[in-house]
Amino acid sequence: MTDRVVLAYSGGLDTSVAIGWIAEATGAEVVAVAVDVGQGGEDMNVIRQRALDCGAVEAYVADARDEFAAEYCMPALQANGLYLDRYPLVSAISRPVIVKHMVRAARQFGATTVAHGCTGKGNDQVRFEVATTSLAPDLKTIAPVRDLALTREKAIDYAEKHDLPIATTKKNPFSIDQNVWGRAVETGFLEDIWNEPTKDVYSYTDDPTFPPVADEVVVTFDQGVPVALDGVPVTPLQAIQEMNRRAGAQGVGRIDIVEDRLVGIKSREVYEAPGAIALIAAHQELENVTLEREQARFKRGVEQRWTELVYDGMWFSPLKKNLDTFIADTQKYVSGEVRLVLHGGRATVTGRRSEAALYDFNLATYDEGDTFDQSHAKGFIEIYGLAAKQAAARDEKFGNGVDFGVGSF
Repeated sequence: MTDRVVLAYSGGLDTSVAIGWIAEATGAEVVAVAVDVGQGGEDMNVIRQRALDCGAVEAYVADARDEFAAEYCMPALQANGLYLDRYPLVSAISRPVIVKHMVRAARQFGATTVAHGCTGKGNDQVRFEVATTSLAPDLKTIAPVRDLALTREKAIDYAEKHDLPIATTKKNPFSIDQNVWGRAVETGFLEDIWNEPTKDVYSYTDDPTFPPVADEVVVTFDQGVPVALDGVPVTPLQAIQEMNRRAGAQGVGRIDIVEDRLVGIKSREVYEAPGAIALIAAHQELENVTLEREQARFKRGVEQRWTELVYDGMWFSPLKKNLDTFIADTQKYVSGEVRLVLHGGRATVTGRRSEAALYDFNLATYDEGDTFDQSHAKGFIEIYGLAAKQAAARDEKFGNGVDFGVGSF
């Protein structure tokens, strides 16, 4: 029986050429897998037919938009997933769902190998391959661009020689990856980190310099998941799409960052994630109202580790699953409403309320009705500062106290 290779297929030049390229290099039949995670562009049926026309023996197409939003974007939201405190894991969270469908297709069509179009210097090769072995340790992986020397020049020559139904002209100056959670742009003149992004870099967001009238939106959460916007019920996918539209119109979610790749190099990336950034801002504030202090402090450390694991391609790892359990438990009381004002590139929280709030007006107020017993404060401070007081006394005893001479402060 002829071996089969499952190829992550986008419908573009490189992966269209990879179908025949893999077949010639390995002698295997190619099954193309196209997964819709909200990237837009061509109809998936058009992409499916193109794969078949380029030589694929089978074409597996999946509409994974709702799955991606509910099972990947929502955990990222609950974790406030921001790599280097800024990047909302746009590409990192889409790879696991794509791989899940690739493995499913491999089982369905009897493939022994999966293939992706990543280079040897990026994060995505790691994400694809580690996710694959985490779900199906028996599957092998190849990368035509990295392993089979498929360059863009060779791809264009191959497509023209074999008369493939794919455009081979005018290369976009940027490398772009996008889905419903956001959009990532790199390469071209952006590789000079002094160069300012030009207007043509952006697609999901309008220029925040000249914004329209401010847009106020109330986001309703149930256990850390948005369930309504301005009182209108929404699914996770609808929440992201609508916030992309409204926050994007205000220029919210533009990110220009030099980040640390897993492979050890720094790269300049420009991201657009209007919905993600606005929803994370709202979610963080609702957690400020509903999470207990020590729980919230510990969760911030968990969030960073969770984000690093996901960025580094460890979505299906044991530790990531353990952290999922903790994060999910913290969301038990993260329900309520947050009011945001979207304007001029910013998503600003202006109000919050929750039946599960730990904020107590009568404890917080300085006005009439104050229920905080201030007489307890003196004893609390004495006990709280006792260890520091003892340490300071020891320093004084051994001549290591603070020098209060001129210039010591």
